[in-house]
Amino acid sequence: MEVLDRLIGAVRRCCEGFPDPRTGHNGSYTMADFGLAAFSVFFAQSPSFLAHQRQLAAGHGRSNAHTLFGMSRIPGDSHIRRMLDPVAPDHLFPVFDEVIGDLERAGGLAAFQRLGSRVLIALDGTEYHRSTRVHCPHCSTRTRAGQPTEHFHTLLAATIVAPGHQHAVPLAPEFIVPQDGHDKQDCESRAVRRWLARHGPGLARLDPVYLGDDLYACQPVCEAVLAQGGHFLFTCKPSSHQTLQESLTGIDLDEHVERVKRGKQRFTHRYRWLCDVPLRGDEKALTVNWLQIEILDAAGAVTYRNSFVTDLPVDAGSVAELAACGRARWKIENESFNVLKTGGYHLEHNFGHGTAHLSALLACLNLLAFAIHTVCDLAEGGWRKARMTLGPRVRFFQNLQALTSYLVFSSWTELLDTLAFARPPPCPSG
Repeated sequence: MEVLDRLIGAVRRCCEGFPDPRTGHNGSYTMADFGLAAFSVFFAQSPSFLAHQRQLAAGHGRSNAHTLFGMSRIPGDSHIRRMLDPVAPDHLFPVFDEVIGDLERAGGLAAFQRLGSRVLIALDGTEYHRSTRVHCPHCSTRTRAGQPTEHFHTLLAATIVAPGHQHAVPLAPEFIVPQDGHDKQDCESRAVRRWLARHGPGLARLDPVYLGDDLYACQPVCEAVLAQGGHFLFTCKPSSHQTLQESLTGIDLDEHVERVKRGKQRFTHRYRWLCDVPLRGDEKALTVNWLQIEILDAAGAVTYRNSFVTDLPVDAGSVAELAACGRARWKIENESFNVLKTGGYHLEHNFGHGTAHLSALLACLNLLAFAIHTVCDLAEGGWRKARMTLGPRVRFFQNLQALTSYLVFSSWTELLDTLAFARPPPCPSG
């Protein structure tokens, strides 16, 4: 279990570095105990994981919290929330870098490369907390006519995706929170520029192509991408890019057509493009390359249409792949947000809000658990064998939860071999 042990070790080292608000003698719990306790709940996808481990520790003198996650003692839930509340989520960001590093070393990143050897990174915002009662100084607010003020948290997510690939690998997020020195509420556009400034330099080696919806197809975001050595491929709606649409008017556009068969159905993919068009209507406008895809059914009716802007060259040989990559932006919704919210991670559940950073830190730990699960799906042999044996994700975690509730495993190897029916469960006295 080299990959899994190494990544959980990276989480442990990171938690050891959490700022400790206690003074004097810090008692019997380390900051790593608090951080790993919260992480273990998300990793096991079991809100009752710690309760079961406390019972095991009381009966056997040790638990899976000790053997699998390296905790020295298991703190209480309220103690965990209180100690983690002051910890800013960016303390966890280095672990996301290690996740991608392990995926690279295992050769799993190559399957995500498109447009030559480039990696696609989809950007999008998602809300993970909303309440009219529970709030903190880092909440954003909104009002609706005749209703009480809503307090909510949103994060800007970045996820490695690829057309035709069933997995998505989350990167470190950027939280959309009120910023010091700004009267206006924070927004997704400012958050993505902060994210690029913070993480863009470290990801430049991947030759990234950033994907995003129409919100990102503006000059400040495009320039921020280019400044970090990346490329952009953003959805571009005609209604919000009037100047660009005027440039297309009356032009005889280049066109490329492909016939596609899916089962018994036949479709026509029609591509058009125009290079070196202004993104906005002033003399400092960035010039971009525009492309469009239309999908027509056998009767000639248009069933899908979308357009994109990019800094990458567009021609008959590249336009189809560019359009496919641009459409892969939706994978951040389907393979990432949908899984996080409905696939066992319960991202929108209030695990604890706190008065400072607790809500964001727990959301970040949840994302980190998902990232490590994904890398194990792609690069950890024992994990993959257990997943293949048990089938659907939900069945895998149901079995993991059941086994770790009653038996203590000496290592991840022993647990995963048991899940894969490659060895018998350990004796309860063990």
